[in-house]
Amino acid sequence: MFGLMPKEEKFFAMFREMSHNIIEGAQLLKDMLDNFDDPVASQRKIKDVEHKGDTITHDIIKKLNKSFITPFDREDIYALSAALDDILDLIDASAQRFVMYNVEKPTPESKELAFLILKACQTIDKTVAVLGGKLEPISAYCIEVNALENEADRVCREAISRLFAEEKDPIQLIKWKEIYETLETATDKCEDAANILESVVVKNA
Repeated sequence: MFGLMPKEEKFFAMFREMSHNIIEGAQLLKDMLDNFDDPVASQRKIKDVEHKGDTITHDIIKKLNKSFITPFDREDIYALSAALDDILDLIDASAQRFVMYNVEKPTPESKELAFLILKACQTIDKTVAVLGGKLEPISAYCIEVNALENEADRVCREAISRLFAEEKDPIQLIKWKEIYETLETATDKCEDAANILESVVVKNA
């Protein structure tokens, strides 16, 4: 049905720009934890990417308000732009916590979660790339995002369980529990975006 509908191609381009920007933020977060030399500078770079994401989201909403014909439902365009923006907000929030809590060194679990965030963002990018074309691959990509979110949930659960078993300092326990949960929530937001994309496919099948 996408091929038969009048399209405003600019929306697809803007969503692609947004998903590329999210990958940049996720890559910066992974690099920050893999090379924890200057977390403050790393977090600043992520904040710049997050600001750019806010601008793209604003542009999409502005275009939506001015467009008479849209390539798919208005509420889905709005929901998708908000969901993609949320991913970047959580990436930024995760980076902020490493700086705010003066973390000396990332744990292996936090690095693994950053890796899973990046993989989920890359899959979202592949999903967004096929909007406006053949939609068949989207379901498979959405399953992949769901699997990555489940894996992140497992890593987070096990990390927090070990924290309560081994960490004697209550301050460290509180800090790391929040860091793990914030990182894991970023993958939840990827799953939210995937669910919206899958809904678009169902509506336009």
